[in-house]
Amino acid sequence: MQNKFTPHWSIANPHLQTLLPRFVRKTPLFTPIWESIQTPDNDFLDLAWSEDWNQLQAYKKPIFILFHGLEGSFNSPYANGLMHAFADKGWLAVMMHFRGCSGKPNKQARAYHSGETEDARQFLEHLNQRFPYNPKVAVGISLGGNMLINYLAKYADQPLIDEASIISAPLDLAACSKRIEHGFSKLYNSYLLNSLKQSSLNKLHLLEEALGINREMILNMRLLHQFDDAITAPLHGFDNAKDYYTKCSGLPKLNQTSIPINLIHALDDPFMTDEVIPKFKLASNLKYHLLPKGGHVGFIQGTPFEPKFWLEMVVPAFYDKFIPSTF
Repeated sequence: MQNKFTPHWSIANPHLQTLLPRFVRKTPLFTPIWESIQTPDNDFLDLAWSEDWNQLQAYKKPIFILFHGLEGSFNSPYANGLMHAFADKGWLAVMMHFRGCSGKPNKQARAYHSGETEDARQFLEHLNQRFPYNPKVAVGISLGGNMLINYLAKYADQPLIDEASIISAPLDLAACSKRIEHGFSKLYNSYLLNSLKQSSLNKLHLLEEALGINREMILNMRLLHQFDDAITAPLHGFDNAKDYYTKCSGLPKLNQTSIPINLIHALDDPFMTDEVIPKFKLASNLKYHLLPKGGHVGFIQGTPFEPKFWLEMVVPAFYDKFIPSTF
């Protein structure tokens, strides 16, 4: 990979790499165009676009597709940053928000998880009907990356996208769940869990009916795996958190995919252990980029006063071949 990531010594710490983007980029780089599509179970998926998809110029561009991480949204620094970087290079960029992540509660008890591919399939079919001939590249961040591996393995014969990149993905869910229960990483456990708990409380009446869970039970949760055990797993047809983690971890499914995929992972990612790193021979369609530094979806170069988002330079460059020469 060209342009290897090398952080400035002052921001090389993995927690600084992970947290700095939120302090550097407090507001999105642009205002998106929103679209909402209906799901078969009377729910909705909110899409954020880089520009009006109805304009003629949009139909001439390759399409960049983004799947965000756990409790992420367009406002996440990496999300609007990557969309902006691809749009600057001539792409039409779009991000599907997982259910409940766009700022308003979804209508069903069902939510989203690391192996939930049905909503992604409907979204990509929607895109394919609208833009059947446009090249399409997808990037999955963290949970969205693990989901995307599940999707690409399940739909290997007809993925509806041409290439993909997977960034900081928790490919062994059980190992990652344990990792963030220890040391400074407890901060991430608390942040993500509080967001998940609030999302659940926003539709408590639906969860009470579906699972018999109450407000006090949700408020008493202290660890992500407790949430997955009590809500994520039973809500989506798994026996428990262990069953969910086993069936939805992307690592065993990497070689079941068919399209070219770049995987980017930092060895010092504070969300993960070495168990997420493949120990087996990867299929020829996979390129694995293991970097010593970078944190979790960080990869910040430059200095604390003039930071540069390395992913926003490198990932679009993977796909320059798809940009029409006439743009």
